[in-house]
Amino acid sequence: MDLTSLSSSEQMQMQRIIEQKQMKDFMNLYSGLVQRCFDGCIHDFTSRALTTKETTCVANCTQKFLKHSERVGARFAEENARLMGQQPQ
Repeated sequence: MDLTSLSSSEQMQMQRIIEQKQMKDFMNLYSGLVQRCFDGCIHDFTSRALTTKETTCVANCTQKFLKHSERVGARFAEENARLMGQQPQ
């Protein structure tokens, strides 16, 4: 995004808006991860501590989710680079 046409105060305001959006997106991603792994792994509420099975499940779920997110991000970057290469200059 080219912000050079904006005044310095407008650029700072836009930067704050972008940072807030990025934080909101991160929090949504984190909340989704927590909810997905909790729903998929935690089924016994008779103990305060996680069982070994639950701990392993949460670790595997988290690892899989993060690897998936990394892979999607890489594919998005590849597609973006491909599209940018096709646009006339």
